[in-house]
Amino acid sequence: MSLLSTPVSSVVTAQIRRWVLDAFPREPSGIDYDAPAGDPGWFGPDSVTWRIHSEFPGMLAGGLCALMLQLLHPRALAGVYDHSNFRHDLVGRLRRTTAFVAGTSYAPAAAAQALVDRVRRIHAGVTGTLPDGRAYAADDPELLTWVHVTEAYGFLEGCRRYCREVPAAIADRYYAEYRRVAEALGARAVPASQAQVRAYFAARQPQLRMDARSREVLAVLEGVRLPVPLPGASRDLFLSAGAALLPDWAPPLLGRRRGQQLRAALAARLLRGSAPLFRVALGDGIAARACRRMGRDPQLLLHWPP
Repeated sequence: MSLLSTPVSSVVTAQIRRWVLDAFPREPSGIDYDAPAGDPGWFGPDSVTWRIHSEFPGMLAGGLCALMLQLLHPRALAGVYDHSNFRHDLVGRLRRTTAFVAGTSYAPAAAAQALVDRVRRIHAGVTGTLPDGRAYAADDPELLTWVHVTEAYGFLEGCRRYCREVPAAIADRYYAEYRRVAEALGARAVPASQAQVRAYFAARQPQLRMDARSREVLAVLEGVRLPVPLPGASRDLFLSAGAALLPDWAPPLLGRRRGQQLRAALAARLLRGSAPLFRVALGDGIAARACRRMGRDPQLLLHWPP
């Protein structure tokens, strides 16, 4: 008998569903993911993006990995530090980011464009000066590229580590596809393959550092309380799983200790075994609705496109 057909697994998937929907409620977004019929949005059911972004454990752990990488870039961090209430509402920020990724991934094309237009308007007003006198702007193409690459890297590696094998050609296709969102926001020279991402990270490392601001943001991130039945366990599991995705050069910069890295390895193992349960628990989500909008069976997302 399959694990997913047992009474125990039914209880577990119900708990997972409640856990996820408490943490990331399906609030009205104004986006109709069911219509118009036949609108593929920006990617469509034959894309790699739809498949990778349908894997909740990989996306959440990958997003947390991306936040850890982003706080190492002083100018990229500054907009969040100076212009947001991350100290008091980091969960709200995570929810807004999740909604943006979901919308640009699965919404009909006009709705995806509207989301990007709104973010571009917000970015236009986010400017300032670092303590060392350097200016920053949220719509700087260089910073937009950094934020995008860290997110795409996190989402891809989260899927690869916790959800399913990702062949090299599929990974390259994902980077090439998903850069559309970054370019729509104003990013330039966005890496379009695994090799280009590795080269991009290597070129950016001299600009990265851990300073007082990044340590403060990391402390807030490590203390985030997700509104779920077991907030400590879920927080530690996903934060550690996110840390396990970091490229080799990042943990020393972040000052991660050996004990933390061992916990990350354990969390990775636990999360890897839970991916099938998350798929069952969240089988009626946005990705499935987008497939049905296109007249396609959501089960197609379990298989890589040819």
